[in-house]
Amino acid sequence: METRTLGRSGITVPPLTFGGNVFGWTIDRQTSFGMLDALVERRLNFIDTADVYSAWVDGNQGGESETIIGDWLKKSGRRDEMIIATKVGKPMGGDKKGLSAGYIKRAVEDSLRRLQTDYIDLYQSHDDDQSVPLEETLAAFDALINEGKVRAIGASNYAGPRLAEALRISEQNGLARYETLQPKYNLYDRQEYEQNLAPVVTAHGVGVINFYALASGFLTGKYRGREDAAKSRRGNSVVEAYLNDRGIRILHTLDAVSEQHRVTPTQVALAWLLKRPGITAPIASATSVEQLDELVKALALRLSDEDYRQLDEASAWK
Repeated sequence: METRTLGRSGITVPPLTFGGNVFGWTIDRQTSFGMLDALVERRLNFIDTADVYSAWVDGNQGGESETIIGDWLKKSGRRDEMIIATKVGKPMGGDKKGLSAGYIKRAVEDSLRRLQTDYIDLYQSHDDDQSVPLEETLAAFDALINEGKVRAIGASNYAGPRLAEALRISEQNGLARYETLQPKYNLYDRQEYEQNLAPVVTAHGVGVINFYALASGFLTGKYRGREDAAKSRRGNSVVEAYLNDRGIRILHTLDAVSEQHRVTPTQVALAWLLKRPGITAPIASATSVEQLDELVKALALRLSDEDYRQLDEASAWK
């Protein structure tokens, strides 16, 4: 399988990131273990999670995804085969939030304990905490790298100017820099990334592991009318956000291209992303091995220049 490098970190990953938010949320522990086994078998060994996953579920408090991954790592003994990315900064209850040096130092120990490992491959700021100086946050991350607890760092949900400022501060102070950015980007949600973030990541060689690669499932084609909102827990929000003239136009184009290649809209939407400038490994999730195999097939799909032109035109935001 083709591999790509996370920014300038030297860490190589497959061209697809598996979204670990499903562990402890939409799939239980046993199913999660089976999914993790399947990921290794298919050489999709890059998993993105966060300390806060999945605190939004009734009865959860955060840390469930990391705990399941950690238990599987211990059981399987396959830590060296996996690239584990996690995040810090979202509220975890009480004073457990943000990107202060003190909290980062506490939070990384909690994540390491849950993951049952002595290092994290990619440790990311989950949000931009503007209440803390960037110098403080970056120095704290730099210390973790020097201690061997973290291999590289990344940013999630940063605006273009703030990311550029963080990169400047790292360079000027000799600190570890954000090697990756995790923005919202897909065939529908294009404007913010392409207009404000792509110029920064391209200029600085930052890798991109974008979330919502399938627009919360809209680009799979499962939501065609308002009555389809009942198909999932997030159906109402998906229909409200995407089921409009532009969204329908995108679905029709996905249908046409997928029919021509005898594949699914999901595979076409991912194949479009995989060719976009600066994109390293889009994040996509699955709750069954069958869904996972559909994602894998997208990696082998080769769209024509005309396919890309049609998709670009249908989803144009300018």
